[in-house]
Amino acid sequence: MTRNLAGYVPDADLDLEADAGDAPANPWHALWAMLVGFFMILVDSTIVAVANPSIMDALEITDYDTVIWVTSAYLLAYAVPLLLAGRLGDRFGPKNLYIAGLAIFTASSLWCGLAGTIDMLIAARVAQGLGAALLTPQTLSTITRIFPPARRGVAMSLWGATAGVATLVGPLAGGVLVGRLGWEWIFFVNVPIGVIGLGLAVWLIPTLPTTNHRFDVVGVVLSGIGMFLVVFGLQEGQGHHWQAWIWAVIVAGIGFFTAFVYWQSINRGEPLIPLEIFSDRDFSLSNLGVAVIGFVVTAMMLPLMFYAQVVCGLSPTRSALLIAPMAIASGVLAPFVGRLVDKAHPRPILGFGFSAVAIALTWLSIDMTPTTPIWRLVLPLTVMGVGMAFIWAPLAATATRNLPPHLAGAGAGVYNATRQVGSVLGSAGIAAFMASRISAEMPAAPSDASPGDLAVLKLPSFLHEPFAAALSQSMLLPAFAALFGIVAALFVLGGLGTRFAGAGSDDDEITDEIPVYEAGYDDDDYVEYLVEQPHQVHEIDDETDVIVWQPPVEEPEPEPRKFDPLVDPIRFTHNGFHVDGESSYQALDGVTLGSRHRLTDESEPRPARHYREEHDEVETYGRHSRPGD
Repeated sequence: MTRNLAGYVPDADLDLEADAGDAPANPWHALWAMLVGFFMILVDSTIVAVANPSIMDALEITDYDTVIWVTSAYLLAYAVPLLLAGRLGDRFGPKNLYIAGLAIFTASSLWCGLAGTIDMLIAARVAQGLGAALLTPQTLSTITRIFPPARRGVAMSLWGATAGVATLVGPLAGGVLVGRLGWEWIFFVNVPIGVIGLGLAVWLIPTLPTTNHRFDVVGVVLSGIGMFLVVFGLQEGQGHHWQAWIWAVIVAGIGFFTAFVYWQSINRGEPLIPLEIFSDRDFSLSNLGVAVIGFVVTAMMLPLMFYAQVVCGLSPTRSALLIAPMAIASGVLAPFVGRLVDKAHPRPILGFGFSAVAIALTWLSIDMTPTTPIWRLVLPLTVMGVGMAFIWAPLAATATRNLPPHLAGAGAGVYNATRQVGSVLGSAGIAAFMASRISAEMPAAPSDASPGDLAVLKLPSFLHEPFAAALSQSMLLPAFAALFGIVAALFVLGGLGTRFAGAGSDDDEITDEIPVYEAGYDDDDYVEYLVEQPHQVHEIDDETDVIVWQPPVEEPEPEPRKFDPLVDPIRFTHNGFHVDGESSYQALDGVTLGSRHRLTDESEPRPARHYREEHDEVETYGRHSRPGD
């Protein structure tokens, strides 16, 4: 059995991909090189969560809001420049920006480990965030440019799975390092990994063409100020008893955000965010989903790590091992979900993932008591890992499926910025909510107590009950946020032009039409041209996939006769036109009924056309036409 090779042109010079000529011979090498740095910076988004109690004791900090700034400062400095960094990559080359970002991140990691005060540590974390912001958008935009569409879904799934696993591995790695070497080593460990990543980047990441962009400085300023004011107000609100000026700061931040959106809509130059990118519903909903999951992961880690170390009395290493089942479940299921993304609609996949996360966090909140055995905590955490696996990769694939090449950099910046905005708001939100619950549940500390008496890791046992109650109530905040992810999943379209299993057979497969322009071209909505093979036809053997070239079968010229509608079958091409040699058909009374287009002319050679042989030896025609050989 053979099938036609639709659309194959042996000697045609077709520009099938705008950047195809720039792609490396094996784009997977470049992807693995980029994932080293990408994984490292995402690990640092959550690695501090397990070290917070140790940092509080080592630096003699008694204020929960202050130590949480170690995480929030990093996330804030990470999120604000992301939109600009995507454009910088288009202007100066994604490889150059990736290398610069990784170098800044590696150097600032050394600075973090050497910091002796909380102020110095927060400043170093800001520098870390800036390096991470330069690096992150280059990974997604480079994948879009070096991978052909047929393999881009798998690459995006791997990218999304890396983001999900990294956020879960962070606390695990942090617990081991803090327990064995001290909190400084959660930063020192980045230095050798960063040096290796820089070498791989220089060697394996391709140099891609650049575009001369203009930079929206006003947009950067408005978005940066707005985000800082909102995060500052949320995180400091509880410590200042939500005074009127705190609410004024938050409202001002929202006002700057509103001005930013308005400026993007009226900017006739090159706005920081092309608002037309949100006309794709899947891209918009994927951004909402990734903001939700960023919020959830960052917010749930803080109360969980304080509960494990303070209430349960676990060491940093053992508390990190508590979430190992979550990371393992997510990592093991990631390849399966990656293959599933290209075959199934993303709506049920994302809906299941967010539902599992919401259920797991609610379950965990109920079980966070001083007497709960550890094995009971492992169960909801494993369920959460399963839910994570069904969120990260499908979101990344769905967000980028319909992005045109000229919006790749902007799309990557928006998607990553949205994820980081969610993480920043999660960090600030859980800081405010947890502080409020601790204030409500815990008795007031004596006014003459010294910092050593208030060390969080030495909390008296009689305070474990109210402290656990405050932390369990705090876990309900990320559980509630996960519900918004379910709502977003319900409205996902699944991408344009996606074929699902059972959509049709091989013979009826619809592929992109190759346009043909012949003399006398008619610009009607859809025109079929029949092209005759003057020398030979080519077919593919289904068993061996080898192209078989065969000479055309000589057929005698049929005798012209009038059409009998009662006897003769009507032969149509797929769009309804006749395929016989006459430009019109006639009824029995000789009256010409006509046809829409004159397809052939017996005085001229009939143009060639792919065909396949059927059992009745009647030529039928496929969907694609091409010039003759």
